[in-house]
Amino acid sequence: MNPDQAFIDLLNKHQRIIHKVCTLYMDNPADREDLFQEITLQAWKAYGSFRGEAQFSTWLYRVALNTAITFFRKDKRKPRMVYDDTTHERAAEADSHIEEQVIAMYKAIGELSKIDKALVMLYLEDYSYQQIGEMMGITANNVAVKMNRIKTKLKENSKKHYQFN
Repeated sequence: MNPDQAFIDLLNKHQRIIHKVCTLYMDNPADREDLFQEITLQAWKAYGSFRGEAQFSTWLYRVALNTAITFFRKDKRKPRMVYDDTTHERAAEADSHIEEQVIAMYKAIGELSKIDKALVMLYLEDYSYQQIGEMMGITANNVAVKMNRIKTKLKENSKKHYQFN
């Protein structure tokens, strides 16, 4: 199989990773599409340097997160249109307390820094602290410390969005 086809096959198999990163970093669907294309382009450019020392999914997470953070920084400099999506608020009123809690948690996650969001996303994907550290370029011990701080922030932030009984 030629390298181009190998990359396309791997990307198709793991495109869910890119979609998650795009959803995490961009609220507007058009911005998510732009970021998806940018991550795909950057992964394509970097694929020649992929040595297979880590799993492709781990490598792709790293490329996606680095690209998203860079893209987000560039995007912040542009004038922004306000994207008003009240779907979550309407759903919270209509559905159960559990859904309200989930929405409150997503809002709390949304208030985290971009790096902390990435850590939470990887943690929720059941990656070990060691794997997260490899993807983020930090030690597993540093991941553990950061995750403890993030959990505390999430508890505080989610209380602002939902009154737990």
